[in-house]
Amino acid sequence: MTVGVLAVAAGLVVTVTGAAKQSAGILACGLMPDTKTSVRWEQFDKPYLQKAFKNAGVPARVVNAQGDPQKQKTQADQCISDGAKVLIIAPIDSGSAAAIEKAAAKKGVKSIDYDRQVEGGSASLYVSFDGHTVGVLQGQGVVAGLKANGKYGSKPVVASLWGGQEDANSFLFKGGVDQVLNPLYDDGTLSKGPQQFVPGWDNQKAGTIFEQMLVQTSNKIDAVAAANDGLANAVVVSLKAHKLDPIPLSGQDATTQGVQNIISGWQTMTVFKDVRKLATAAAQDAINLVKGKPIKTTGFVTTKGRSKERAYLIPPQSITKANYTILFTSGFLKKGDVCNGEYAQYC
Repeated sequence: MTVGVLAVAAGLVVTVTGAAKQSAGILACGLMPDTKTSVRWEQFDKPYLQKAFKNAGVPARVVNAQGDPQKQKTQADQCISDGAKVLIIAPIDSGSAAAIEKAAAKKGVKSIDYDRQVEGGSASLYVSFDGHTVGVLQGQGVVAGLKANGKYGSKPVVASLWGGQEDANSFLFKGGVDQVLNPLYDDGTLSKGPQQFVPGWDNQKAGTIFEQMLVQTSNKIDAVAAANDGLANAVVVSLKAHKLDPIPLSGQDATTQGVQNIISGWQTMTVFKDVRKLATAAAQDAINLVKGKPIKTTGFVTTKGRSKERAYLIPPQSITKANYTILFTSGFLKKGDVCNGEYAQYC
């Protein structure tokens, strides 16, 4: 056999081996919801889930449904066909996710609710951050911002942009914010401004909604409780377009954009949810479910449409201009990604 033929043969072996490896069965499957509502799903959750499974030597797949419930169902079916014994589901909406979980259960496949609760579902566990505490931190951030800019004592108007109503977490965040702000509305310290849910956590729709809020109040909005950094940035864009000054503004997810808005003075705070811890915990419990071992929990949560659900909840952390560098030192964000271009001057 000539050298050329040997090379071709070797190439065929590599190709066939690679194909076999690619079509090998999996034991776990992560179903991420989209890339539109937050950059976190692809930038953080997916790679950390993959890393956790790889480190444990468990074959797994992590896919993204791009906001399409039918696509998420198809992805789940494919994962099950390829051998998955457990699904980690970050739902697009509870209805479609519950259907996936129940269909999977009939085939002996277990599910984990990931980050968002699935109302009416049948998952073995809910792995997330303490959503109520997220809202409490956001409400406290808004109050702190109003005290810092001197408007707290002048009955400032506070508006709210909640997340999508199809996401059970939106109500957890809202409940935490309400716990902080409602007593201040009731005693007249704060004035309750417009409040609205943003369908699908859509940032573009959030911008339109906030524009309408400005019209409704003749631009007299003194602070905004925004449910995440994407919605907060929609507020920032609108304020800048109207040449209005920065106002106290909450966020969530500690995104690059959110931190840039914080250091430049346009956003008051964000909530750091260390997705590395979330992904690692979810992957470990998925492995435990596959192997029939006990799963780790911190207690139970009440999820609509089903019995109490076992949960593993991770505490979130407030991030402001005073402590944002912990995102760099912890390795969650890269300083070079945040402190560049027009934002370099603020670092």
